[in-house]
Amino acid sequence: MKLAVIYDSKTGNTKQAAEWIVEGMNAISGAEAKAFSIDEVDEEFAKEAKAIVFGSPSYMASLTPNLHQWIFTNGGKLDLAGKLGGAFATAQYTHGGADTVIQSILTLELVKGMLCYSSGNEFGLPYIHLGPVAINNNKESHNGLENYKETFVIYGNRFATKATQLFN
Repeated sequence: MKLAVIYDSKTGNTKQAAEWIVEGMNAISGAEAKAFSIDEVDEEFAKEAKAIVFGSPSYMASLTPNLHQWIFTNGGKLDLAGKLGGAFATAQYTHGGADTVIQSILTLELVKGMLCYSSGNEFGLPYIHLGPVAINNNKESHNGLENYKETFVIYGNRFATKATQLFN
């Protein structure tokens, strides 16, 4: 089953987080996951995908205008309605609005007719209610993107497991 992660990345942090999600997805038997920048999406692959996770860095406590426009413009081409959707965010500091980024993405997915995924507390720790968040160390020396790798891999694994349950 094809799964896609589509993201906008300004500094490479969101790209790295997307690759971690794909790593978790591909650990599930039968999953074929790929990550794509919004500038290089394989539209055929994404259209065939049963599930798509969108990701964005926090930009003024929301997703980037480029990702918003991309989903608005390309969502119809990818037959998003009925696909499982997920969201993730990266931010430069803890209180940078990453949760609102994820909520904005999930709202767009709902408007496009997608089924939105949350592992909630079903699997125990780590709880990933809306989607994973990573904080880099650009602004907070005590933080760092690598600290969040495990959470993103786990999220990808859980997301692919649910997609397999729903669509196989």
